Amino acid sequence: MSATLAARQILTGLHGLMATRLSAQEKLDRTVEVVGEALDSEVCSIYLLRGGMLELFATKGLNQSAVHVTRMAVGEGLTGTLVAHGETLNLAQAKAHPDFQYRPETGEEKFSSFAGVPIVYREQAVGALNVQHVDPRRYEDVEIEALQTTAMVLSELIVNAGLIDEHSAEEAIPERTGPAQLTGLTLVTGLASGAAVYHQPRVTIDKVVAEDTEFERQRVYRAFERMREQIDQMAQQAEFGAGGETDEVLKAYKAFAYDEGWSRRINEAIDAGLTAEAAIERVQQRTRMRMREIDDPLLADRMHDLEDLSNRLLRIVSGQMGTAATTGLKKDAILIARNLGPAELLEYDRRRLKGVILEEGSLTSHVVIVARAMGIPVVGRVRSLRGMIGEGDHVLLDGDAGVAHVRPQNATLDAFEARFTKSKERRAAYAELRDVEPFTRCGTRIQVMMNAGLRDDLTTLSMVGADGIGLFRTEFQFLVSATLPQREKQTRFYKDVLDAAGDKPVVFRTVDIGGDKSVPYLSNDSSLADENPAMGWRALRLALERDGLFKAQARALIEASGGRTLRVMFPMVSEPWEFDAARKVFEEQREFLRARKRIILPENIEYGAMIEVPGLVEVLDVLVPKVSFLSVGTNDLTQFLFAADRANPKLAARYDWLSPAILRFLKRIVDATTGHQVALGLCGEMGGRRLEALALFGLGYRRLSITPVSVGPIKELIRQIDLAEITAFMNQLCAQPPTDPRQAIAQWAQDRGIEVD
Repeated sequence: MSATLAARQILTGLHGLMATRLSAQEKLDRTVEVVGEALDSEVCSIYLLRGGMLELFATKGLNQSAVHVTRMAVGEGLTGTLVAHGETLNLAQAKAHPDFQYRPETGEEKFSSFAGVPIVYREQAVGALNVQHVDPRRYEDVEIEALQTTAMVLSELIVNAGLIDEHSAEEAIPERTGPAQLTGLTLVTGLASGAAVYHQPRVTIDKVVAEDTEFERQRVYRAFERMREQIDQMAQQAEFGAGGETDEVLKAYKAFAYDEGWSRRINEAIDAGLTAEAAIERVQQRTRMRMREIDDPLLADRMHDLEDLSNRLLRIVSGQMGTAATTGLKKDAILIARNLGPAELLEYDRRRLKGVILEEGSLTSHVVIVARAMGIPVVGRVRSLRGMIGEGDHVLLDGDAGVAHVRPQNATLDAFEARFTKSKERRAAYAELRDVEPFTRCGTRIQVMMNAGLRDDLTTLSMVGADGIGLFRTEFQFLVSATLPQREKQTRFYKDVLDAAGDKPVVFRTVDIGGDKSVPYLSNDSSLADENPAMGWRALRLALERDGLFKAQARALIEASGGRTLRVMFPMVSEPWEFDAARKVFEEQREFLRARKRIILPENIEYGAMIEVPGLVEVLDVLVPKVSFLSVGTNDLTQFLFAADRANPKLAARYDWLSPAILRFLKRIVDATTGHQVALGLCGEMGGRRLEALALFGLGYRRLSITPVSVGPIKELIRQIDLAEITAFMNQLCAQPPTDPRQAIAQWAQDRGIEVD
């Protein structure tokens, strides 16, 4: 039976059942019979939350004597687990699940398979609807969808019938009093303070079963038209420049708004007998299930965009239009949301919006790209937001540490305000160094460049006084686009970057996609499904294989650099022949354009490579004569040296950049290039930290490319050091490493009055 037919059969049965004068218990007893018959299920059971415990209220197939006897805590057993997490379980072998608990009074020992969905009321799970079979098998999607549809109807039935305690859903929520500290993932750095404001109020679905299917369908059609008008208007009013990455984000977002598959699925839910609101919610539940199953972060982010649109559509069709953006922020605010789409964030008044906390979110999500351009700190992956933060609560958001202080005590508030004040004072001091060239005390000029990747990053180049852009990540254009960016569009973009930089140099890193930076137009390639993405088919490896993509980028960069010097750097070079192959692609494209004669060619092309793969250091004597410059990528190099995935939270802080292994390896690179006509630099987070930068200067590095916010602090540091002193100290430290190199370097700096914190 199809999902539509099964759901319609269930809804028809429940619609008639709710209209009867049967008692609440009799309705539940009849419900499990209706569901069991429609799904051809051997067992169907309903558990409800009463007094903080899950109680078996009705069953078909289990022992009837267990009804109102079997009870379990939230989080206990399979039923307690799915209620605790608000997630569907679908198991072929229930006993193999680590949370399985056997209840002998139910007589369920003969059943192998198990599927359960939460019964949700006001975003809180208040019960569960389960089915079981003797044969081990996973339930089909159509069966799960029918269960979820039934659970929506049951939510309405049990609340109206008073089958759950009035405050059952809130009993597991901690009391929102007293200070609390929530931790998450830093998505955009910065400090912010304001009142907690929830992005959207709950949309209460009062009616689930439709009386007139065609009427509900027309309501959805009108809501779609209005939603698309809103998105079109928003795209036209976006405050970012034409062709920028945020515009690409909005285009991808808009594509979902016009997606026929999405509207078709909502229509199918209406055909099953649901109201417009219930149909949208039903499809949204399916979206959330798919998001949990998606390992690809980019595709998961695209699913978040679809959920954002679902929320918008639901508010329109229900008439509950108000969001914190539309009603307006009355004072400085920290926005709270499960997730946000980029368009939703753009609706807020930047003068009042100070920070964002997300229950979900990732570093590659569209909303993070937009937030970074807006200069708004964001912390994601913060759980139990509604339980811990109340509307209007005072929140201190530390985007640097990934921490939110809720209802802070005076001591915390004072410390935070001191950091705020100190941060402002330091920013003012760094701003004064904008036009000051960074010379050491001994008179050596150090190059301090910045990393970039977004059009909006370019405005900070002159603001922070960087010497140029030492790493321009060209892959951002590829990551936010739903299709491969056209060569003409790439050319315009690269030319804009060079124009904005003026006389300052720009080093373009060729596209670094693949691995954990997947793109939808390559996602169907099975060769990209790496078990270890960081060391997989990515960056230059992928570019050399996808020569059409690489040739298009090469030609775009050459055309954009007409009359100027083009500086291009290849990522993830493992052996010299890979550099040769990449350089050959560019030279062939230059000759092709030279033959056309109408194209103004670059005055010169300087080729460089990133040192990220440790093996490349063993053959630097072969590579160095071929390149104009080299740049050490410390982020990838560190994880490869230690065989430690930097995305793994258990390993992220385990291996220190100032460990003897790293310091000695970095010094080897300096020694291998000394005496050659090659410029050596370093890009990555290591160079942007004052203590680490101090060590790098002692190892012989004279050019750094770092985040824009780090330029000022590093320029200030440079003016305090004598290279002969720090070089002698680092040579001794590398020769005879102390137990704690970090502490030793910090003590050396402290003894000389150099602030490295």
